[in-house]
Amino acid sequence: MQSTLARWLDTPRVAMLPSPAAQPAPKLSFEFFPPKSEKLEADLWACIRRLAPLGPRFVSVTYGAGGSTRARTHDTVARLARETSLTPAAHLTCVGGTREEVDEVARAYWQAGVRHIVALRGDPPAGSARYEPHPGGYAQAEDMVRGLRRVGDFDISVGAYPEGHPVALSAEADLDFLKRKIDAGATRAITQYCFDTDTILRFLDRCHAAGIRAPIVPGIMPIANFTSLSRFSAMCGASVPAWLARMFEGLENDPETHQLVAATVAAEQVRVLRANGVDEFHLYTLNRPELSLAVARILGVRPQQEGKGA
Repeated sequence: MQSTLARWLDTPRVAMLPSPAAQPAPKLSFEFFPPKSEKLEADLWACIRRLAPLGPRFVSVTYGAGGSTRARTHDTVARLARETSLTPAAHLTCVGGTREEVDEVARAYWQAGVRHIVALRGDPPAGSARYEPHPGGYAQAEDMVRGLRRVGDFDISVGAYPEGHPVALSAEADLDFLKRKIDAGATRAITQYCFDTDTILRFLDRCHAAGIRAPIVPGIMPIANFTSLSRFSAMCGASVPAWLARMFEGLENDPETHQLVAATVAAEQVRVLRANGVDEFHLYTLNRPELSLAVARILGVRPQQEGKGA
């Protein structure tokens, strides 16, 4: 099967966007985070029920810094595997644990029927200024990918950073880290969100030049709250373009218009990437279904039962 990256490379760049009706619907996947309370758990499962009919390729559940949400992540992923027809993907990091402890978590996922893991190095625990490998642990995501391959025949996704990882020594060193993760056995990379579409396309060019042939799936962040997004982006090294700030300026107390703008921005980014040959995307839902549903609708993705009845 031809990879997303290969299809993109074979597609000429275009200036005009085709209408959604002129293209088949893109492939989508969704990311959720584990709930911290009964109320948030109810909200999460309401979100999952709203998005499940869209038939995502998989749904991932995040993992807190230093493994702080390990139990909640496992419970959520195991329930997805047990009670739904969705394909769950569990985030797993190597921060704060030995190789044996990480392997034990992976084996527990395998026993729960989970076959897809998103393998990430992870952020330092709260209070730590910098990442330090755990004594006896996996030093980097590359090492964890090799370890997961020894545990089971997992489908393994890894992270990629179009703007560079915040602590990368250089863009070249960061790309080398990505290639090593793929060469270690990862089957795809999911990118950090990036609002500059040209940056994503240049990143795909650089991946190809480096010999990376695995699919690179752009992460798309529909902006539920621009103020919160700006704060989070400053922490994770994602830039917020001035043009984007201007689009949301003055909408702090106008949630309806804010949502319309957010859905349009995300859908147009996907349409530009699709016009340049990319056909698979990972949407960060923040456990809120409305924006992801709106983006999917704009892109022509319909609930499966609706499509069958059409």
